[in-house]
Amino acid sequence: MNLILLEPALSLSEGRYALTERQQSHINQVIKAESGEVLRVGLLGGDLGEGVYQAANADVPAHIHSLQLTQKPPKALPMVLVMALPRPNMLKRTLHNITAMGVKELYLIHSSKVEKSYWQSPVLQPDSIQKILLEGLEQAKDTVMPSITMVPRFRPFVEDQLPHLLSGKLGLLAHPYQASACPVDLQESCVLALGPEGGWNEFEVSKWLEAGMSSVHLGERILKVETVVPVLLSRLYPA
Repeated sequence: MNLILLEPALSLSEGRYALTERQQSHINQVIKAESGEVLRVGLLGGDLGEGVYQAANADVPAHIHSLQLTQKPPKALPMVLVMALPRPNMLKRTLHNITAMGVKELYLIHSSKVEKSYWQSPVLQPDSIQKILLEGLEQAKDTVMPSITMVPRFRPFVEDQLPHLLSGKLGLLAHPYQASACPVDLQESCVLALGPEGGWNEFEVSKWLEAGMSSVHLGERILKVETVVPVLLSRLYPA
């Protein structure tokens, strides 16, 4: 946790925000801060800076006050990421990486090689997703929460929604076969589609290409989703 991310819903009064149990545990066990110490903080959806820590007492819960928020959050990646829903454990790690690297618009989509049971996973519950995304923001010292849209049907998305998402953007389909080398250091916005571990099937590839996407690869090696995400993002938009 590189940032104490304050939530507007936990506002106690003007400039004073209560801490969650997880944040309090981190402050006590890792930072080992005492009342009056200045900590790195950010306001969810707002700016970054510093705030003064106050431990809990009989009158008030543990909180941060005297905020000095003078920094803007890091710039978002100019990307819409469309990803076939991965296995639940992999989804946790992948969402964390995606959030930390600055993706702000994500679509989790069904594919023929995505098991239907994945859509029933507790990981997809709003509270679970929120926790994962917050941890990604704290890691990267960011404050802007990504938007996530669940898409349980492939064909309506590709035929009806994708054309609007592609308007004014480059469309890239991560696919290891009959593809060009993935570009480096894009200077434009893009829509990037990542398949499941088994890859897109022929019908799905044809629908992506019909919609205007271009197929790209990273070389001969086939990487897991949790690996290919940071590799692709850092290649397309290096810091």
